[in-house]
Amino acid sequence: MGTFKIEGGIRLKGEISPQGAKNEALQILCAVLLTPEKVTINNIPDIIDVNKLITLLGNLGVKIQKNGPGSITFQADEVNVGYLETEAFKKEGGSLRGSIMIVGPLLARFGKGYIPKPGGDKIGRRRLDTHFEGFINLGAAFRYNREDHFYGVEAPNGLTGTYMLLDEASVTGTANIVMAAVLAKGTTTIYNAACEPYLQQLCKMLNSMGANISGVGSNMLTIEGVNQLGGCEHRILPDMIEIGSWIGLAAMTRSEITIKNVSWDNLGVIPNTFRKLGITLERRGDDIYIPEHKDGYEIKTDIDGSILTIADAPWPGFTPDLLSIVLVVATQANGDVLIHQKMFESRLFFVDKLIDMGAKIMLCDPHRAVVMGHNFKSQLKATTMSSPDIRAGISLLIAALSAKGTSTIQNIEQIDRGYERIDERLRALGANIVRV
Repeated sequence: MGTFKIEGGIRLKGEISPQGAKNEALQILCAVLLTPEKVTINNIPDIIDVNKLITLLGNLGVKIQKNGPGSITFQADEVNVGYLETEAFKKEGGSLRGSIMIVGPLLARFGKGYIPKPGGDKIGRRRLDTHFEGFINLGAAFRYNREDHFYGVEAPNGLTGTYMLLDEASVTGTANIVMAAVLAKGTTTIYNAACEPYLQQLCKMLNSMGANISGVGSNMLTIEGVNQLGGCEHRILPDMIEIGSWIGLAAMTRSEITIKNVSWDNLGVIPNTFRKLGITLERRGDDIYIPEHKDGYEIKTDIDGSILTIADAPWPGFTPDLLSIVLVVATQANGDVLIHQKMFESRLFFVDKLIDMGAKIMLCDPHRAVVMGHNFKSQLKATTMSSPDIRAGISLLIAALSAKGTSTIQNIEQIDRGYERIDERLRALGANIVRV
């Protein structure tokens, strides 16, 4: 497995451009299965998870034409649905969380969709009930083989629109159900739908292909089914999780960094959440400028003086993918903060690595941690650690870049799953990081 060697304590400087959004790309790529016509997607991030999904689409028979960096044209006019029942697919589909979202398009267009239990981050239980309950509501028959954890839905006579209230505002669940419903007969209403910018992007793309989706951006979507969809061209938004990672990196290393073309209007509460930690960031056109923070940054309290709590919530709340970043940045703040990770019960378990580096963190339970900031009076110490998942991995990398001495991060494939050429891009800012 790959390893990063990082010499910490170096102040960085320069500009960095965010990659295309991983979580949008995984939805958008699955949507190419809905039409036999050509679909061109731009700003695709060159990362492991996305590349795995592109390979999976190719194995399903989708024609793939690379146009240039980040631009690919797909054509799903000769899909081999039989591949879904092969041992090769069971292995391939089980290695990627995003593979679950091929089920909706396949079910809608071909009357059946199968998937092995998807892999991905080891951050706790990630239920699939919302996806399959949505398909069942649309008229699909569901089956599950417990021996090999293989899921299947079938609707040989097509899907029928209906009203449904989702049991949770799942982003991937909403995306999957929307992609199934666009080709269903009649009207589908989805209440308690996710409304993240990436889900909005999917709906806008589908509408440009001929779908009829209204309520985009709200938690109630209405979908009038159509008989077929056509081709389109679509550009993926910049990755808000990467943008938040660069904000945290700049503050933690007291570096002057400009993040280019961030699509401010799609960042929601992310900038203000970092401002609550005392981090200064300025809007310059569509860029974010973060100054050096020579004197550190002070955590704000609530208006009654009580300890600040930062918790995750469905959009427009704070994304759970950035809580790990907020936690590591708080270790050098002036003040205390309670981090409340509501969605995943194993996501905070990486804090023991930060405690080994000298951070003052009290893990209250699997979902909550209190961070007592050092205010840069005590630098974190370099150590050897392993990346348990994408977001913990980048958080440990940020900690290592701020620490005294040379750190080693193992299992960096987890970081590569979500961050494109991260070592090269950090070196361009002046970081001393080597991939072994």
